[in-house]
Amino acid sequence: MPNIVKQSLINQVQGIFNDGSRGEMPVVRQTDGLFGPDSVTWRVHGDVTSMMVGGVAALLMQMLHPKVLAGVWDHSDFRHDMHGRLRRTARFIALTTYGSRTEAEQAFARVRAIHKHVGGKLHDGSSYHANDEDLLLWVHATETLCFLDAWRRYSEPSMSIADQDRYFAETAIMARELGAGSVPTSRSAMLALIAQMRVDLQVDERTREVRKLVLNQSTSNLLSAPVQKLLGQAAVDLLPRWARRMHGLHSNPLVRPMVRSGTFGVAHTLRWAFTPTAG
Repeated sequence: MPNIVKQSLINQVQGIFNDGSRGEMPVVRQTDGLFGPDSVTWRVHGDVTSMMVGGVAALLMQMLHPKVLAGVWDHSDFRHDMHGRLRRTARFIALTTYGSRTEAEQAFARVRAIHKHVGGKLHDGSSYHANDEDLLLWVHATETLCFLDAWRRYSEPSMSIADQDRYFAETAIMARELGAGSVPTSRSAMLALIAQMRVDLQVDERTREVRKLVLNQSTSNLLSAPVQKLLGQAAVDLLPRWARRMHGLHSNPLVRPMVRSGTFGVAHTLRWAFTPTAG
């Protein structure tokens, strides 16, 4: 019976991150990729629950930048297929983290090709383009910080600053491959970049609509309404206070322990499912 339960959970998780209708299969870990089994990146990106929580938190932060929001709003169908967008992002992370160097290079090339056609103007007349370095840096900074902080909260709270810095140094290659130049390679430098870019952030009706879509999107049977709501609350709880305030969200100190303990429970269950059974 445990093996049946494990396989059921594994199948549901794989269904979240791989589009079976397109013949997508789970990414197989390769040792000739960008990182490798001894990297901090393999460690951080290997936990399903923390990556889910971090991914939602990152998207909420990214949408606070009006030019990043415009690129998504004007050039994607996320309003009708939020799950598809999250799945494509997750697969990109998996391929560039665990795939072979060829698979990673192909994934980067696909994104660069898409970015060439993503651009336009804001309501104030200012222009944007997905290849603008400040936009590439904002997306990378929020993504890596949220992935790392979710990992620290739900898997490795005693993670050393040295390993955190290693993570940012390692993952900088991802931003460079997409066209960013000077990418922060330490936690302190990444926090400084985010603080510097806060002056560009704002909230409008479109930001609020994206927030609702992100926190209410449906994925699969695994993420039944209570679990989905729990992980959404965990993502809100992970956000910096200033980001929560901008979104008009709150992390109730009375509810916070239940959110975190519940998320720990989900994380523990999924780690159990993906741990091979002895014998």
